[in-house]
Amino acid sequence: MATLRLGDTAPDFTAESSVGKLNLYDYLGDGWGIFFSHPADFTPVCTTELGTAAKFKSEFDKRNVKMLALSVDGAASHKEWIKDIEETQHSQVNFPIIADEDHKVSDLYDMIHPKANDTLTVRSVFIIGPDRKIKLILTYPASTGRNFFELLRVIDSLQLTAYHKVATPANWNEGEDVVVSPAIPTEEARNIFTKGVKEIKPYLRMTPDPRS
Repeated sequence: MATLRLGDTAPDFTAESSVGKLNLYDYLGDGWGIFFSHPADFTPVCTTELGTAAKFKSEFDKRNVKMLALSVDGAASHKEWIKDIEETQHSQVNFPIIADEDHKVSDLYDMIHPKANDTLTVRSVFIIGPDRKIKLILTYPASTGRNFFELLRVIDSLQLTAYHKVATPANWNEGEDVVVSPAIPTEEARNIFTKGVKEIKPYLRMTPDPRS
């Protein structure tokens, strides 16, 4: 399959998981989703990631984001690995892990990069919107664990910019000033953003976070 790109429809699938058979679209419902892959079970960086992800679940829940992981091992292996994760990371794995021994889902989402490793997935991240479109794609090498604070930050940005005519500047965090869309003339922007518009340059206008 061709490489997935931003704006593509996230491919649906049904697969076994640590909690039984799961269909992606049914699982996500009408909310957002974050889908992330792990090279294999019983690997050190993945163990820390899944334990950390579990600790962040309440933050994802606040944002109406369902969490879903994948590893190329089977469901029975996942269940044994979860025991290790919970023991060593002191957190309960509270989201499903897709079993993908036949690489069906990994191939569907282009999670295996042969030049990195021809059998194990890289650390892929897909954020999927309520419209089933892919809103963000991140790819980490197997040696680098993900930053879940950053994943929450980009979800905050994606959800803000999906519903307001703004963009978020470098290093933005929720509640900070945002950039007015260049497509909106300044006078119109002043009517839309009643908290004020600061014109730094004609193409660079800032306004307070419209949700704060």
